[in-house]
Amino acid sequence: QVQLVESGGGLVQPGGSLRLSCGVSGSIVSMSINVMGWYRQAPGKERELVASITNCGSTNYADSVKGRFTISRDNAKNTVHQQMNSLKPKDAAVYYCHAAIFDYGHAKFYDYWGQGTQVTVSS
Repeated sequence: QVQLVESGGGLVQPGGSLRLSCGVSGSIVSMSINVMGWYRQAPGKERELVASITNCGSTNYADSVKGRFTISRDNAKNTVHQQMNSLKPKDAAVYYCHAAIFDYGHAKFYDYWGQGTQVTVSS
């Protein structure tokens, strides 16, 4: 059973920093982790992509976080991290780790999600 395990959320003041981490647990034999990334969902809003990174290191960021957030990945450890700097109150949300994993046995992609970690930005 593949699971994504997140850590690193919390309360921070505006202008502060947090680092989110997510690891893939469980057996991924005959699987390949393609894209990993972070989404967020604020109360009353839809879930939105924050940042993603492919297994080749190509990154994609939401315009609202460019220049402030940095996503990185360790393919050997099957982990993804997101460094969040200059945090703003509007960044407050539940952040979800996502992984698109290709299953060679079934020849298809599966989407996996973490349980979510709360980020609160408040003075």
